[in-house]
Amino acid sequence: MPQRIIVIPAYNEEKTVGDVVSAASKVADRVVVVDDGSRDRTSLLARQAGAVVVRHAINRGLGAALGTGIEVANRLNADAVVTMDADGQHRVEDAVRVFERLAQGDVDFVLGSRMKRGKESGNMPLHRVFFNFIGNLLTYVLFGVWVTDSQSGLRGLSQKALRTIELRTNGMEVSSEFIKEIRDHRWRFAEIPIKAIYTDYSLSKGQSFFVGVKTAFKLIYRRFIG
Repeated sequence: MPQRIIVIPAYNEEKTVGDVVSAASKVADRVVVVDDGSRDRTSLLARQAGAVVVRHAINRGLGAALGTGIEVANRLNADAVVTMDADGQHRVEDAVRVFERLAQGDVDFVLGSRMKRGKESGNMPLHRVFFNFIGNLLTYVLFGVWVTDSQSGLRGLSQKALRTIELRTNGMEVSSEFIKEIRDHRWRFAEIPIKAIYTDYSLSKGQSFFVGVKTAFKLIYRRFIG
């Protein structure tokens, strides 16, 4: 039987992770939460909500958490994986749409874009629209693949993508590294419009200007040196 798995990286997300896992469990065969060294009850609440929980002993970063989650999904023989944020920003109905797009069989990677127009478009704050465009542009310059929402955390990987992906970054730059993998492995990809849920809590989890600059330097290093 097809095994659809949702992977959720989490760091100090006790306020939201239980609800996110409960909702995700209704649309996936399994939910894998990677607790990236949290100091709160993230692991406990995720497990109580029904997730398979893997815990990093220390905080290693978003990229490392996603890499661990994808590795676990492979061990669980996943046919398709969707990644979601733990802060409640993503809707499970959009995760379903990503799974459905992968099931059509003509793409290896699906990106949920908050920037696509239409009734499902997101309501991203203007400053995030600007920073997202800069991220898209930098990603294109470095890796030669244009997408409308390179920093989206809602994405889907087919079985082929799961078997070939090689994530090497540990931090926030992993979002652009997924786009690099499209180029390196010649994945067929598609974007679908999604709507993000912005709250004071989810907005507090976003990148600051200085984190964005640090991420940019790491991407440049990854492209030309690492």
